Amino acid sequence: MKELPIHIQLHPKDSKTLYEQIYEYIRDEIRTGSLLQNERLPSARFLAEYLQVSRTTVDMAYDQLVSEGYLEARPRRGYFVSAYEELDVIDEIPPREGTELQDAKERERISYDFSPSAIDMRYFPYATWKKITKNILVDANSKMFSLGEPQGDLGLRMTICRYLHGSRGVNCEPEQIVIGAGNDYLLLLLEKILGRHVHVAMENPTYVRAYRIFRSCAYPVSLIPMDENGIRVDCLRKTDARVAYVMPSHQYPTGISMPIGRRMELLKWAAEDKERYLIEDDYDSEFRYRGKPLPSLQASDHNGKVVYIGTFSKSIAPAIRISYMVLPYPLLEQYRSVCSCYSSTVSRLDQAILNEFIQDGYFERYLNKMRKRYREKHDLLLNELKPFENAFRISGSNAGQHVLLTDVRGRDEEMLASLAEEAGVKVYRMQDFRIEKNTDAPAMLILGYGALSFEEIRAGVMQLKKVWVEE
Repeated sequence: MKELPIHIQLHPKDSKTLYEQIYEYIRDEIRTGSLLQNERLPSARFLAEYLQVSRTTVDMAYDQLVSEGYLEARPRRGYFVSAYEELDVIDEIPPREGTELQDAKERERISYDFSPSAIDMRYFPYATWKKITKNILVDANSKMFSLGEPQGDLGLRMTICRYLHGSRGVNCEPEQIVIGAGNDYLLLLLEKILGRHVHVAMENPTYVRAYRIFRSCAYPVSLIPMDENGIRVDCLRKTDARVAYVMPSHQYPTGISMPIGRRMELLKWAAEDKERYLIEDDYDSEFRYRGKPLPSLQASDHNGKVVYIGTFSKSIAPAIRISYMVLPYPLLEQYRSVCSCYSSTVSRLDQAILNEFIQDGYFERYLNKMRKRYREKHDLLLNELKPFENAFRISGSNAGQHVLLTDVRGRDEEMLASLAEEAGVKVYRMQDFRIEKNTDAPAMLILGYGALSFEEIRAGVMQLKKVWVEE
């Protein structure tokens, strides 16, 4: 048994909790080979006494290590390091020459990163995912390793179809669904379906990556201003756009939820010309904390005008890289005509794992757990921001994983972001999401909370308070 020459130096004032410090130390010891496979670790009681912490703290660290596959809990025997052939340890890619010192300095300077795109992976059911993978590999046959259908396996498309109808009100058949490795691939596929040089309209500010993809396809793009209800249809009508890319449930990054009246205006615009379509990017729609989830725009479409795009990267894990697109029937025919030569970009093994994860109820349970967790973080952040109300207008809450702070004192975005960085906090500027900059707009800062712990949210906001609010 390892009687701890484990030299854990716990720091109660560290931004990380005590259990996280224990977890990270043991994980790194296993990764570097200091703790060997099948080696027994101290009991939770012994380690708690040794470190002078509560038994619960050690139990939480051990439970996390077990769930991620680093440790194996053997009944009445204790905790053992997992066998290497069962342990997925990914070596870090060595940094390019000259970047290591720069990255280290960046990490040193930033203690709290309020990224709006990062998610909390501490509660991901690693053990369940691993068990499903093993079971599928045991039962796998040659068919599992064949090429598969271009649109994705029928089983997964049927499962996604049922999920979308029950959770988002999407009306579709499995034959309308195309599965791809990420939204980027699906947007590139749409270039083949819609044709070349199609005029696209986008909200401003918007999802910058989508804008860059459209521009790489040589699409002319019109940027449409927004009001409190989302994209302005009156301005959209002044363009020659054939396609409008929108995020009606929770616009990124403004957090606006489009009301039914504006949605009907958009659908009416699309229905006025047989060549017009709407691309609905249903970004992080699973996370809404007040009232019922809003139905998708596609649920109100009776004319086959909405291309619905969704992903599991935000609700499960970024590395899953499985997205889906629901094509209206006119575009489905075009897809079959011009894209039948493209193979699916998602392996059949990954599709089978995800299919079972959803079908067996694990996805719903995990999603419910994360909704609760993100809601707690959301409520904590809003409570911690109450002292900011005289300096900022707070908006974009009740959905997603970020909030917006609009300065009311006439200060500059760059200055506010620099002050935050000097205090060790990284925040995100609204100007970085505007394709056409608006120097007259008030300073808006984006604070994401998805990947931060409760302690990190409190400490980060405290630092922002010192540099943004206190005179």
